[in-house]
Amino acid sequence: MTSTIELGEIVGGGPAMMNLAELLATRLLVQGNSGSGKSHLLRRLLEQTGALVQQAIIDPEGDFVSLAEAYSHLVIDAAEHTEVALQVAGERMRVHRASVVLNLEGLDADLQMKRAAAFLGGMFDVPRAHWYPVLVVVDEAQLFAPAAAGEVSDEARRASLGAMTNLMCRGRKRGLAGVIATQRLAKLAKNVAAEASNFLMGRTFLDIDMARAADLLGMERRQAEAFRDLQRGTFVALGPALCRRPVTIRIGKVETESRSAGPVLEPFRPPSEQIADLILAPLPETEVMQRARRPVAPPPPDLLTQLATHGASRAETEAAEEVDPIDPRERRQQMEAVLRDVLAEDDGGFRPPASLYQDFLVRCRIAGFGRDAMDMKDFRRALASARSGISVEAAESAEWLEAEAVASTLPEDMQGVFLYLARAALEQAICPSDTTVAKVYGTHSTGRARRILGWLEEQNVIVLRLDGAGRRRAAIIGLGWETQPGDPGL
Repeated sequence: MTSTIELGEIVGGGPAMMNLAELLATRLLVQGNSGSGKSHLLRRLLEQTGALVQQAIIDPEGDFVSLAEAYSHLVIDAAEHTEVALQVAGERMRVHRASVVLNLEGLDADLQMKRAAAFLGGMFDVPRAHWYPVLVVVDEAQLFAPAAAGEVSDEARRASLGAMTNLMCRGRKRGLAGVIATQRLAKLAKNVAAEASNFLMGRTFLDIDMARAADLLGMERRQAEAFRDLQRGTFVALGPALCRRPVTIRIGKVETESRSAGPVLEPFRPPSEQIADLILAPLPETEVMQRARRPVAPPPPDLLTQLATHGASRAETEAAEEVDPIDPRERRQQMEAVLRDVLAEDDGGFRPPASLYQDFLVRCRIAGFGRDAMDMKDFRRALASARSGISVEAAESAEWLEAEAVASTLPEDMQGVFLYLARAALEQAICPSDTTVAKVYGTHSTGRARRILGWLEEQNVIVLRLDGAGRRRAAIIGLGWETQPGDPGL
């Protein structure tokens, strides 16, 4: 099973793929002058991931509102809500797993920064139980993380820059994967841009921006001239989620359209009448020019009620569309198989639980298990059981349930090691070595593995003893299981 999406094609042949799980564990920076195709690229990325991961879009121009009809995004008009309401909305959109477009169109720069900061702050401060993966896309990021003070107030700039810094520097552990797009790298705060490890660099003409783009991609300064020759919709890609060496890719087609598409060139038709008479005609004294009245805006929607019901209505829709619901026991076994696939990867044993959880949720959505496949608490319990190596059949036995009951009294990071020892003792297998225990814990240090075993022995859950040949046995207290002797130094 894979979690890759197709962005387009590599210039010269072959599809341009992006690893979504890797993107959620890192960050992406998109740069290009106006007309380079940044919005097209972001729309392609959002469309390809719309059914796989929750999304939050900070949209200063209202370009991405059209995603709502095709992908059931909730559109929040920031002009109709206070900063307090937007902060609460940011929290609740994560609780209810709703994809949201924050439309900042029509606000001045000061209000845009304050209300975007409030919304991002709500997403960032949500409790740990709701740290599900979210793809956070910020268009025109130089507006929200400026490199220097401008015409906006210091209060707005500090709030917005702080929210963007939290997103890019501290958001990964909270499940927030930042994707920022900018026209000018030189105008983007360096501490925000420096946190990105994936890059898509489009057409740019200013020397200072070309030099910074070349530095980020590891290119020589003389190669920076190539950015002037890029076509619209063509980008140079680099990063762990994209490719290990800079390659030029052409972004594929999109299914939705922006409301603010650029003008189309058409033949110019001069007016048939005398234009001077029409424009410079004197205004009669009795005629008073009336300005067109703006239509009365409807009352703002109850945003918090919308967020509260959005998750439930979507779950009902998905349940109604499910043709052949599977047995809960079979569903659980299939999700555990997905978890074992995640752990079977080369670095699966050494990745932190938060990163594994993001990868697991993406794969579960690809497999059709929906957004709420498993919460973080159940995932940690399943992760400890999967790391123990117990078979699916044995995991349902009464004996193993007793071992899990003992493990539940231990800290979460120790449960996997204890269950691994319990499984070896239950099967009367050889006692695992220090190297094996270290891998189960997620470290390369055998010294730490020995300290973990000593700590478990102090908690009176295991007993370790050596025979005359220096081989180690591990016994599980209260269950009466014991491993075969094994060399601890292997």
